[in-house]
Amino acid sequence: MTPPPARRRRNATNGTAPALNLPRRGSVRRAQAISTYGVGSLIAVDHESFIVSGLDEADRSWSKDESPVIHERRLARLLGVDCFRLPPASEDGSQDGLRVRRFPLMHSCPECNELQPHRDFAPPAGRSICGTCEVDLVPSRFVVACEAGHLDEFPYRQWVHRSPDRGSTRVGTCGGKLRMRTTGRTSSLRSIVISCTCGQVPEVSMEGSFRRNALKDLGLTCRGARPWLGTSATDPAGCGLPLRTLQRGSSSVWQPVLKSALSIPPWSNGRADPLAEHWDALRQFDNREHIGIYLKGAFRGECPIPLDEVMALLDAEREEDPEGETAPTFDHRYRALRNKEYERLRSGNDESEHTRDEQFVCETPLGDRSVLQPLGITGPMLVKKLREVRALKAFTRLVDAESTTDAKEMPLSERPLRWLPAIEVQGEGVFLRLDEGRLDTWEKATAVAARAERMRTAHQRVLEQRADDPSRAVPSPATPRMVLLHTLAHVLITEWSLEAGYPAASLRERLYAGDDMAGVLIYTATTDSAGSLGGLVAQGEPEVLDRTVRSALRRAEWCSSDPLCMEAEAAGSTGTNLAACHACVMLPETSCEHNNILLDRALLVGTPDEPDLGFFGPVLVS
Repeated sequence: MTPPPARRRRNATNGTAPALNLPRRGSVRRAQAISTYGVGSLIAVDHESFIVSGLDEADRSWSKDESPVIHERRLARLLGVDCFRLPPASEDGSQDGLRVRRFPLMHSCPECNELQPHRDFAPPAGRSICGTCEVDLVPSRFVVACEAGHLDEFPYRQWVHRSPDRGSTRVGTCGGKLRMRTTGRTSSLRSIVISCTCGQVPEVSMEGSFRRNALKDLGLTCRGARPWLGTSATDPAGCGLPLRTLQRGSSSVWQPVLKSALSIPPWSNGRADPLAEHWDALRQFDNREHIGIYLKGAFRGECPIPLDEVMALLDAEREEDPEGETAPTFDHRYRALRNKEYERLRSGNDESEHTRDEQFVCETPLGDRSVLQPLGITGPMLVKKLREVRALKAFTRLVDAESTTDAKEMPLSERPLRWLPAIEVQGEGVFLRLDEGRLDTWEKATAVAARAERMRTAHQRVLEQRADDPSRAVPSPATPRMVLLHTLAHVLITEWSLEAGYPAASLRERLYAGDDMAGVLIYTATTDSAGSLGGLVAQGEPEVLDRTVRSALRRAEWCSSDPLCMEAEAAGSTGTNLAACHACVMLPETSCEHNNILLDRALLVGTPDEPDLGFFGPVLVS
């Protein structure tokens, strides 16, 4: 990671920006560049703090020369881009890397206690030390943010000059300098004391600065600051939303909005997409002849892809359009994408029928699948080759990225781009489904529906609170079927981490829950730590899977926090879980699609008083 230059000169011969020998501040893994330290996030390097710059061409963060292009047509169409780019990585010979900017700018010196912008300390070039005391400067621990995604410095001067009744501030032009010290009496905010040398106000502590209305009481609202686009960049549309004080390292400061898709036939042949920039135009034609004319003109001769194949790809693309939707929303189109994946995982394909470049191979296991019928599990499939593309669509602040609305998503650049940052994962997995007949009977039971409704109501309340218009909030996906599949995936990942040697963080779930879907795919989420050498696929053989599921269910019957865990009326910070905690079914955040919400062991194994409440309850009793 490197800080952006203050000014960039152009090469007189070709008009391109010359290579810049900027100081490298640190390094992150490629996957972290979209999941943990993506655009707009804060990153601590030693005793310094930076914000990752945006994707604007003028800034040249994510230099195209160092960001290899990857294609996933289905996901690109969903997100409205032509392609994706991998983050620059040192193993690819990256010289420029990711650009970062210093943020927050307010720093304090632990020796002289001065609190002021970094440049006012007159530090030597390339160092972050006090020019007078020659000790390391400390970046501000506190920042402010709003739900629209803006981020700004904490208003220390207004905070210390506030009136005794916590009303309007009286900063004026006092001309004094701010100072910060710690009393050392406690580790609370009360021990952090701010003062001003003007002598007009007494020193005050940071206690109360995290109250929801603390800054509103001072008459302060968001001014639309976007420091990842420049130190003085503000939202031209303005903002005015309430500000919240946050710790600089809080997870609420930055949450990625990630969207992913599996590469499935006919898009999984491992070939680069020569038509990436032409699909939007091709989609406007219905006539084969007109498509042929367009391609001939676009390529000034013969198209690199046969016309028959182009027509087949367009037909397959139209099949993913939601039925009956004249103007489908993003959620409808994303659901249609999942439906097509579910159909392909059900039907599978044979590795012998394709070339070695095929990126999706899903086969029927050789063992007797009837051994799984007593469990209500049907159709396990061995996904021997799998490719997933995970793209960073946007990010949020203060708002859960999994339940946000488009209005509260902050884009990665000031201007629209035709690409997005993404990573690709190539691995393996196991896909299984639940018996539809048995599932329909179970989810219609009154006790089952009532228990799932409690979670759905709590989750819907959260979604409405976070929506600009509660009446238009996204409906909660919580259904008995979804909660069951979600909890089953978690206990299987936990079991495989114990029995098959896979770290839980190296496995990931992909749920297919809907009126006509009832499946779950568990696959390798990383290829560096655990590898993809057939170990996970071997767990999908019916005899092995039968033992694994039974062992996982027995383990899920009891939790070290029982009976409190099983009898809880609500669990989790938002009450969107029931019988679920970190001692039983919760997983690392990288493994879960829904941030560890909408989980309930009772719908999986039942309760001691109601064993039939669980889908697998009768199996355990017998």
